[in-house]
Amino acid sequence: MIPTKDEFYKALVDRHGAENQKKFDEAVVAICGLGGLGSNIATCLARAGIGHLILIDYDFVDVSNLHRQHYKINQVGMKKTDAMAANLHEINPYIKIETHNIKLTEANTKPLIEKADIVCEAFDSPESKAMLVNLVLEQMSDKYILSSSGMAGFGSANDIKTRRVSKRFYLSGDGVSDVNAGIGLVSSRVMVCGAQEAHMVLKILIGELEA
Repeated sequence: MIPTKDEFYKALVDRHGAENQKKFDEAVVAICGLGGLGSNIATCLARAGIGHLILIDYDFVDVSNLHRQHYKINQVGMKKTDAMAANLHEINPYIKIETHNIKLTEANTKPLIEKADIVCEAFDSPESKAMLVNLVLEQMSDKYILSSSGMAGFGSANDIKTRRVSKRFYLSGDGVSDVNAGIGLVSSRVMVCGAQEAHMVLKILIGELEA
């Protein structure tokens, strides 16, 4: 039997407290990129009861994604936005999900994320990472931006940390490991980094701004 919305919400209140859960429920978070990092962030936030997620990606689920991304083998070939929305609604059927199947550019990004309180950058491309971080910091002074650097390989997961770079900018990762240097991305380490970003989102929403 599927719990009602009230039952689901009460379970979250029992875990997080009524005041915190109200803030989560009223929040809008944009997740830009739905690969290993973004799909993990989205899953954590849906479980926490974030009320509204904006999911943005232009890619399709590939079999090579399955070892580290929150997709299923029967979703290979689907748009990542559609597959992710379906998976999140299985976890939390009461969440509002807005999807944009598009590649973000400097020209089109701002209107797609303007409703968000917090933006999570989860791209593979360094150029796309820089574009999004710079756009938010320079043009959207009411928003926080979370990004990442370094989560590849079999190094200790304890090396992955979150730090506050500036007033509205947070960075998660080990700051060193490179996907192109030897072993690539490993599911468990990617999940740790995604969870770090998601946890920082929750902390920001309840007013705990230090990493």
